[in-house]
Amino acid sequence: MKRILDGNAIVYCQGAFNTPNGKTAHGLVRFTERYKVLSVVDATYAGKDAAEVLDGKAKGIPVFGTVQQAVSAAQQNGTPAKYFVVGIAPDGGRLAGQARDDIRTALGSGLNVDCGLHDFLSDDPQLVAIANEKGCTIRDVRKTPGRSKLHFFSGDIEKVNCLKLAILGTDSAVGKRTTAWLIVHGLRDAGVKAELVGTGQTAWMQGAKYSLIMDSLINDFVSGEIEHAVYEAWENEHPGVIVIEGQGSLMNPAYPGGFEILAAGRPNYVILQHAPRRKEYDGFPGYPLHPLPEQIRAIEIISGKKVIAVTVNHEGMKPEEVPGECEKITAQTGLPAFDVLLHGAGPLVEFIISLNRK
Repeated sequence: MKRILDGNAIVYCQGAFNTPNGKTAHGLVRFTERYKVLSVVDATYAGKDAAEVLDGKAKGIPVFGTVQQAVSAAQQNGTPAKYFVVGIAPDGGRLAGQARDDIRTALGSGLNVDCGLHDFLSDDPQLVAIANEKGCTIRDVRKTPGRSKLHFFSGDIEKVNCLKLAILGTDSAVGKRTTAWLIVHGLRDAGVKAELVGTGQTAWMQGAKYSLIMDSLINDFVSGEIEHAVYEAWENEHPGVIVIEGQGSLMNPAYPGGFEILAAGRPNYVILQHAPRRKEYDGFPGYPLHPLPEQIRAIEIISGKKVIAVTVNHEGMKPEEVPGECEKITAQTGLPAFDVLLHGAGPLVEFIISLNRK
């Protein structure tokens, strides 16, 4: 039985589900150990099953058009919600007006609110007043600990004696976290003890035991927090494999990420997530995506480590087109290519296990 850390939850994704701005909701629909997801709120897909919208396979997670409909349905089903999770991830992490109104409705209904945006709800006096009146909590996941609790890079990463894999991407919102989880679960199913080091708010919301919110940290402590999370995962769990979730991409103009993971996480190898049909960086028309071979070279030059495989995001593709696209990537890069979301992580996991035997 899957552990649930916190309780029943409604995931809010009004106007953003099944788009790149809904990636937090997508992650929670696919997998979370922090909540039992009861439903999703987005009028665009009201009446549908959230998992069927995303992946074509129903999971009994209905989509409602309004917050009140979702709250009422949970009560009527005898499974009242405890949490209201903000599942939108708009550019810049800022909250639109309607979303704030819907959060007021959720708090007024007695739900605790978890939010991973840069707009801190706990700084809004009106929302705090409603929460206090109703006895609810507001958790701003991106609020970092005080500086005295942050870690500076120490070199402890060199004590970590297991296979470390970094799942980087050629763009933001390209599926790095989903692939990382699928690899971890695939390894566990194959009898290999594996831990995920989460680096964003969604991984925390999914229950990642060892995690940090990389894009909220003061720059001086980013490397130290990455190292600390990896080291703690190793020291406490003694896994055979640690998988580090990537953030942004090296060359994304707004979300450059990955260098600190390479420098401080010291991965043995890199797996690169790529959307072959994406031509421009996410949310930035006029900024063409750098070619895949160029991105691979950049990672290998910076880290001195090999990119060993490409994982495919099949957005804009029909299922029958994916195998041919994987073959093109292999011909272009010399690397094996896998769509782990569509075809499962088994073949990639076997490849990783073979590396770990060397």
